[in-house]
Amino acid sequence: MSAAMNNDAVKPVRKVVITVAGLGTRFLPATKATPKEMLPVVDKPAIQYVVEEAVAAGLEDILFVTGRNKQSLENHFDRAWELEAALEQKGDHQRLERVRKSQILGDIHYVRQGDPRGLGHAVLCGALHVGDEPFAVMLGDDLIDTRDELLSQMLEVQQRYGGSVVALIEVDPSQVNLYGCAAVESASEDDVVTVTDLVEKPDPADAPSNLAIIGRYVLHPAAFDVLRNTPPGRGDEIQLTDALKTLAGMPPEEGGGVRAVIFRGRRYDTGDRQDYLRTTVQLAVERSDLGPDFRAWLRDFVAALPPEAGQ
Repeated sequence: MSAAMNNDAVKPVRKVVITVAGLGTRFLPATKATPKEMLPVVDKPAIQYVVEEAVAAGLEDILFVTGRNKQSLENHFDRAWELEAALEQKGDHQRLERVRKSQILGDIHYVRQGDPRGLGHAVLCGALHVGDEPFAVMLGDDLIDTRDELLSQMLEVQQRYGGSVVALIEVDPSQVNLYGCAAVESASEDDVVTVTDLVEKPDPADAPSNLAIIGRYVLHPAAFDVLRNTPPGRGDEIQLTDALKTLAGMPPEEGGGVRAVIFRGRRYDTGDRQDYLRTTVQLAVERSDLGPDFRAWLRDFVAALPPEAGQ
């Protein structure tokens, strides 16, 4: 099917499903009572960066797929009357504006994933809300720098070709077992490829490439029927990667076909402790209000570190 023919049939993407049901075990004990998505990155919780990215791409109908102990996330995107009143009484309009921003970002909804049965199952929890429209999926611990408009590009690709779109990054071959990996064929435009196969967390010796899926997807609504019929895979969970593999082999008139945008910009992983620390430092040093003093302190701190043992 040509891009022009497909364009007439493709509905605009209006909704985004953001999955935040994970337990955050890598951050225990901090995440015993606090969702990992609510851990601060400088002075905003990580999840607010994700929501702001969705809204910047024009997606203001937002569905969170949550789990137990996520009430503080819901509270963050709700009104805080007492706090607002206190800030207003103090005349602290700058902080008042920042507090209010989180509650006016979009039209936010919530649904619970009752059983932790994998990312594919979490996405399937959004079926009633999304209906028969194409939709975006964003993972709550993957941040994309605001200077790199990945999601907007993926939405444009989906509107041109239909089907589904994933985001890929190049990783060291030794790291492919941490991701879903894709086999691809070149397409007619730079950094947009056709996906021919997908494998969830393969052994490096069996990986189809070093192109790894990251937490941004734009999916055809046919993904829901595929997910309903996808058996548990790796980890005995319903894997979104397995469903995408099925979609890649389906004909376009049935919602099949998967393309990918190869992303070469700035991505921050807040789901890993080391990367979370790096993310906080990277974003802090670039802030105009914090960066100059923080960079100076950081230089002095690093210069004063003792040599590592054995060197």
